[in-house]
Order: sequence, then structure tokens, then C-alpha cells
Amino acid sequence: MKKHYPWLWFDADNTLFDYNRAEATALRQSFDALGLPFEDSYLELYRDINQELWQALERHEITQAVLRPRRFERLLEAIQVSTSVDRLSSIYLERLAISAELNEGAYEVLGTLAKTCRIAIVTNGLQSVQCSRLERSPIREFVTELIISEEIGAAKPHMAFFEAASARTGHPPKSDILLIGDSLTSDIRGGTDYGIDTCWYNPAGVPRPEGLAITYEIRHLPELLELLE
Repeated sequence: MKKHYPWLWFDADNTLFDYNRAEATALRQSFDALGLPFEDSYLELYRDINQELWQALERHEITQAVLRPRRFERLLEAIQVSTSVDRLSSIYLERLAISAELNEGAYEVLGTLAKTCRIAIVTNGLQSVQCSRLERSPIREFVTELIISEEIGAAKPHMAFFEAASARTGHPPKSDILLIGDSLTSDIRGGTDYGIDTCWYNPAGVPRPEGLAITYEIRHLPELLELLE
């Protein structure tokens, strides 16, 4: 039986937006802009470093102001390339901010769900990047609220983020909210701890972890239309 949630809170990166493709393009273009050689291995190395730092951010061990340059400091050190960290970071964010490619089905799914639900994007991404990407994307017409961790001073999975998101969306009853996201730590764990239903977007078919309550699991965004009304 389908269920109706008046509010749908969507994660942005790798849920609605094809972040992996945007990231790969932005990194290569940034190296090209600085006249630096680029090897395919740099992307996976950068992703490992970046993921580690974002997880540290989720644990409140670092801030986004620290994260932005540190990931490039560590990358350049690892590949033994010398250039301006600030310039590389700046160019990368500029390129990333104009990359608004959506995951398959995102536009159609949001267009359908927006007829009966209100939609918010809840993201740990950087404010300048996320605002620019949404503005360039056709899904912007379906989104009521864009809630960004850098703007509110707290990141998923912490309760302060979810409390701020609740305030921005009018303090709906928790039973009226469904959070859809790809991250088990920031989205699913955070939403579960806050007391709202969650939908794990799991396109790779990763085995479901034990001990974590997940209300729904999907591999393709259009599957939401089979679950929700």
C-alpha cells in the first residue's frame, strides 16, 4: 500500500544530482586550467581523501572552511605536484558549481511527487556550490526549501541540522516526513536518530547493514512512485 508524506526531504549529491560525474569533470578541468598533468588515478585518490574529510566533518572534528583546502593540500602532497592550493580549490568549486547533471529519473520523479508533496533538499554540501547547481537545474521549480549545512552551522547526521530543517519546513509532525538519501551515516542514521522515516537510495545494491532501521530501500529513483502517493 502506498503511503503519503506531506514532506519529502531529499539529499542532493548522489541522490538527486550525479555528483560523481560532476566531481570527476570538475577535478580534471581544474588541473587543465592550471596547466597541470592529470592522471586517472588522481580521481580515486582525491575521492578517498575527500570522503575521509567529509566523515570527519560529520563527526564535528573539522569545519568546512578547513575541509575545502585540506583535501587539495593532501592530494598535491600525495602526487608530488606543486601549485597554489587556494587557486586549485577555487577553480574546482567554480567548475563544480556549474555541474547540475541529475541522476536518472530525478526530474520526472520530483515533477510527479511535487503535485501531492512538498519537497526540500537537505545537504551537507557547500552553500555556493549547492545554490548554483539548484539554480541551474530544472528541478528548482519543484523544491520548496534548500537547507544547507554550511548555512545553518550544523551537518547531518547531527540533531541540530534536523531541528533546523524542521524549523525551515514549518515544524511538521515527524510522521509527515520521509528522508531520501544515499548515505547510511548522514542520511539514514541521522534521519532514524531524529525519529523520521527514511528511504535508502542504494543504486549499487550494497548489502543492507545490520542494526540500522531503514523504512524503505530503492535502487532507482522511479521506484519512489511505487511507494508514495
